[in-house]
Amino acid sequence: MPLPPVFPDDPVVPERLIRRGKVRDVYDAGVQHLLLVASDRISAFDVVLSPGIPGKGVVLTQLSSFWFTRLAEVVRHHVVATELEDFPRPFRDHPVLAGRSCLVRRLRILPVECVARGFIVGSGWQQYQATGAVCGIPLPRGLRLADRLPQPIFTPSTKAEVGHDENIAFDQVVALVGTELAEKVRSLTLELYGRAASFAEQRGIILADTKFEFGVGSDGEICWADEALTPDSSRFWPAAEYRPGSNPPSFDKQFVRDWLDSCGWDKSPPAPPLPQKVIEGTLARYLEAYRRLTDTELALA
Repeated sequence: MPLPPVFPDDPVVPERLIRRGKVRDVYDAGVQHLLLVASDRISAFDVVLSPGIPGKGVVLTQLSSFWFTRLAEVVRHHVVATELEDFPRPFRDHPVLAGRSCLVRRLRILPVECVARGFIVGSGWQQYQATGAVCGIPLPRGLRLADRLPQPIFTPSTKAEVGHDENIAFDQVVALVGTELAEKVRSLTLELYGRAASFAEQRGIILADTKFEFGVGSDGEICWADEALTPDSSRFWPAAEYRPGSNPPSFDKQFVRDWLDSCGWDKSPPAPPLPQKVIEGTLARYLEAYRRLTDTELALA
């Protein structure tokens, strides 16, 4: 499969750039709006890797748009427009932004990663092995790696500017945002996860866990923000290959993490450059997740 060029890493409209994340660039798009641009950068173990995954930002934006639309009845989302011609100038004058950008409402983003887990894996598995609980929630004894939980659980984490996010208990969420908001985001997280997981499983994909971000608008209403159920923010497993007791293959960036683990890297920057086979394999997995979930092929220019 011929690969598209990697999205240029220089800011597209530097005078409007507000912030650069590991993957997304945020631009000032007016008093009420921001422009969110998904680059082709990919990170693992809190390090941005090189080179990027060509077309990855398009997959993330288009899949997020699919989920925001599909689950809009659950909670309002932040997206205002996704088409280049609907962006304000100067952004509409940059065709390179097409497909990977969205105009969004300005929000007060809550300082909590809202994580839902339906299976015991990753940092949740490590915490369970050590304490028998995840984020203060006791779990049944004898669970195996990747076992389905009796019911999905809300396992929030901090949003670290530097280093790793850390799992926190619900009472710490209350301390950060107040009781009313904490209970609201817990409820929304579990409802969004439940609906998405049911939908995905009908399409041969297990949604093991995912994380959400929420913000509060100028009208005081809560709003779903950032990205929605993408391979960057979720664990997607092929249902046909799922076997509890071991880490299943995945349609997310676990493929990259596994390669980094295998090459002897000590997790200190800089990371080793990604070989072509890992770049191609990662993009293929992201595109396959998109195809299965949306039942459409995503053409990358």
